[in-house]
Amino acid sequence: MFLFRPIAEKDLSALVALARSIQGSLTTLPADEVFLEDRINDSLRAFSPRVKKAGGEYYLFVLENTETGEIVGTSGLAARVGGFEPFYSYRIAKEIFSHPPLNITREIGVLHLKEVHQGPSEIGALYLRPHYRRGGLGRMLSLSRFLFMATYPKRFDPTVIAELRGYVDQQGKSPFWEAVGRHFFGSDFFAADRLTGLGNKQFIADLMPRNPIYLPLLAPEVQAVIGKVHHETEPALALLKAEGFQETDEVDIFDAGPQLRAKVSDLRVIRAARTLLVEEIVPAVPADSLLLLATPRLDFRATQAGAIEREGQALVDEKTAELLKLRIGDKLLASSIR
Repeated sequence: MFLFRPIAEKDLSALVALARSIQGSLTTLPADEVFLEDRINDSLRAFSPRVKKAGGEYYLFVLENTETGEIVGTSGLAARVGGFEPFYSYRIAKEIFSHPPLNITREIGVLHLKEVHQGPSEIGALYLRPHYRRGGLGRMLSLSRFLFMATYPKRFDPTVIAELRGYVDQQGKSPFWEAVGRHFFGSDFFAADRLTGLGNKQFIADLMPRNPIYLPLLAPEVQAVIGKVHHETEPALALLKAEGFQETDEVDIFDAGPQLRAKVSDLRVIRAARTLLVEEIVPAVPADSLLLLATPRLDFRATQAGAIEREGQALVDEKTAELLKLRIGDKLLASSIR
């Protein structure tokens, strides 16, 4: 079985190994041991019962193969973007240029740099080892964190965003970065992306172009990738859209990947969730219809397993009860995994 749980201090070496195995790396999960140790400590503080509202907290979860103890994936939640470190994006707008005497009117796409200091919540750091991308584990890894948000709504903003990885070509280069960012930063995409992941954002304010960027000045092949996702991110895009996320008029400042947005309360997995009381723990229950099961407490744990529901109560099997630390009479959050 697989367990979704908050990251712990003992997971540092496994987290470093996982980050180092990611081809191309993730902005929110750089392969830097000092940073990842700080990230774990940040997450431990975020789960403090003293937190009463959305601030700068960052929650990091892992997916554990309970048979081997291997950490096979991660997913994260930022309670609010902005604040001490501003959040940057490009907003795509349309501007009208007109000269009536010559009967000329043009609608031109423009990128405006946007800086946010008190923004919405954000999901990120989603990664699952390729060997485990089957059996709904990717969905479980992504959707479980939404149930945590539903359990503690005051810890998060009512709106949540997702910045998805942008398109890269067959040589592993970002056409948008090569056309825009490289001219101002003087480095390759991954170096700038790594700095951002390590929390160094002052260079963005100092080096990003301050004036709007008019899209017709970019090559057609660059314009075509604005708002387009990395090929490995297409399943995540489809999943989030199915849950209720919608594309916005904003893209990432480095690779022009799309930004998605949703109301937390509108997400499918949350609307389908119900709170049950554990009535009985039995040796086995039919597993023909798997559910996403979670414990609605700060020691949040989730898994996908079978359960029998009847009149607000649930029968769960012994393995599930052990995994989720359930006793008879405990509350259990259940939702459909698909």
